[in-house]
Amino acid sequence: MTLPFSSFHFTPENQAKAATYLSHYPATHKQSALVPLLDLAQRQCGGWLPQPAIMTVAELVGIPFLKALEVASFYSMFHLKPVGRYRVQICGTTPCWLRGSD
Repeated sequence: MTLPFSSFHFTPENQAKAATYLSHYPATHKQSALVPLLDLAQRQCGGWLPQPAIMTVAELVGIPFLKALEVASFYSMFHLKPVGRYRVQICGTTPCWLRGSD
């Protein structure tokens, strides 16, 4: 079985954006650009993050793959599997309920 993304490279346009994101942080703190770069990779991959994309971003910021995967799996805005075109999320917290979410 072949994976849909056996390797990942940013497009030239996204490579320029990635360089801009990295330039916002000192060279000793490149890992601070992890979340924006994961978002950029996810947008390029059609709404989800395959492992090769996470590996590429991890190498770019100089951290191990597992640390990047921890961040990607922690935040609900990152998807590790393909998702549908539309995503509906419902807030079930007390503040939402008080504002009429029921």
